[in-house]
Amino acid sequence: MAEAQRPDALTRPKIVPKPWGREIWYAHEDRYAGKLLEVTKGHTLSLQKHERKQETMYLQSGRILFHYNGTEFEMEPGECITIRPGDVHRMEALEDAVLLEVSTPELDDVIRLEDRYGRS
Repeated sequence: MAEAQRPDALTRPKIVPKPWGREIWYAHEDRYAGKLLEVTKGHTLSLQKHERKQETMYLQSGRILFHYNGTEFEMEPGECITIRPGDVHRMEALEDAVLLEVSTPELDDVIRLEDRYGRS
């Protein structure tokens, strides 16, 4: 049997190393974006907010301490949270964690308020 021609729409994701783990960008289109975040135990993302970007996170595995608008709670696998523009948030990995993020396409819309790794 002859192999079917692979469509032009089939691509490989972009891997973006981060001090806390890595991002795997599987979609960055005009109207939406999708990323897989792998966060290493004991590491944390920056305390941040966005002006335009809205995102929803789904915790696939691991445990996350989520800082959200002045509160803290533990996020468990199978739970989702939607972050709207202006929401102050941070994720801290209590265990190695994998999250799926879908968002509006403004991936560079990050206002860092604190960052353990010295990023601005």
